Amino acid sequence: MAVYQYVAKDRTGRKFSGIYNDIDNVNILREELAKIGYGLVKARQKKTSARRRRKIKLSEVVAFAYKFSGMYSAGLSILSCLETLEGQSENQAFKYVIADIRQSIQAGSSLKNACEKHRHIFSDFFLGMIEAGESAGRLGTTLELSAVYLEKQADIKRKVVSAFAYPVVVTLTCFAVIAFLLIFVIPVFMKLYKQVHVQLPGPTRALVGLSTLITEKWWAIIIVAAAVVMIFRQLLKNPQARAWWDNFKLNVPVFGKLNRMLVVSHFTRTFAMLASVGVSFIDALDVAREVAHNHKLDEITGELKKEIKAGSPVAKSFKNHSIFPPIIIQLAASGEQVGKLPEMLNKGTDLLDKDIDRAINALLVKLEPALTVIMGTVVGLILMGAYLPMFDYMGHLE
Repeated sequence: MAVYQYVAKDRTGRKFSGIYNDIDNVNILREELAKIGYGLVKARQKKTSARRRRKIKLSEVVAFAYKFSGMYSAGLSILSCLETLEGQSENQAFKYVIADIRQSIQAGSSLKNACEKHRHIFSDFFLGMIEAGESAGRLGTTLELSAVYLEKQADIKRKVVSAFAYPVVVTLTCFAVIAFLLIFVIPVFMKLYKQVHVQLPGPTRALVGLSTLITEKWWAIIIVAAAVVMIFRQLLKNPQARAWWDNFKLNVPVFGKLNRMLVVSHFTRTFAMLASVGVSFIDALDVAREVAHNHKLDEITGELKKEIKAGSPVAKSFKNHSIFPPIIIQLAASGEQVGKLPEMLNKGTDLLDKDIDRAINALLVKLEPALTVIMGTVVGLILMGAYLPMFDYMGHLE
């Protein structure tokens, strides 16, 4: 499929330009434009790159949803909203996406189906909300709720990334210092060892061997590392390996509790948002399962669907699974009693997000000094291994 930049004219002869995505050739482009009453004047194929998919940030999707919601709620048509958003977009990749959505709608597609071609940008949750909004005639409301949801998810992601920035920097610095010592400092000591003719102790021999491996066989290390990454990725495509990995992330020491809270937060908020706009509990659970993207939640969702279909209350169904914290279960029960389940689940998720913030801060309090101690210990051991032969040599001189 190619992207074409074209000039066309309407029935009155007025010319205008645009961009059309996912078209095989100019003839198909001409036919597509003819379906909506436009005549093709000229077209030029534009070179595109798959990298463009990665250039669209979540914050841009959030802004798109907020603006779309505001304009549509003010009475503008979907096409008018998209035309305005297309003109306002500063990101060329996103401009192409909006143009493609607009053209699909002009050809008779629904907004949900037009966006579905760009699932790598618009999540299952976003598509589900649009479908619910179109079906219930509440598109403006669902777009605004989608923007709120995506903004909360982006905020959580930003907090996690910023919180762990320091530990990552410390770890990278540690590796850089170790690499510098092994590549540049230890070879100098090796020359000195040969001159003084002393027997090297075990730690020093290990250090010299590691330094030699890095300096002389660095290409083999790169190949092995690349092979390990490729094998790991292939293993994750296997359902059983993926299930083991997902379960490991939820139960790994130190980080397991935080991972469980994050997964439950994504799952519960998605379910609550979809249920609030009229999506059935079963369909909302399916979308929440996709958003959570964890094999353990896949299994739990299957059981939840069976229990809810059998008439079990949502709170009772949640209680049967230990992954859901008590605050979510209690608020779900209260919400069912007063007929406000989605609202209460959203409040529960807000409280859970605050617990996530506290858990991150508590984790950092433990990680930062631990990483500093580990870094100092490793560097100290390397230097001790380097100087041990010198201590022996000085002892012989006495």
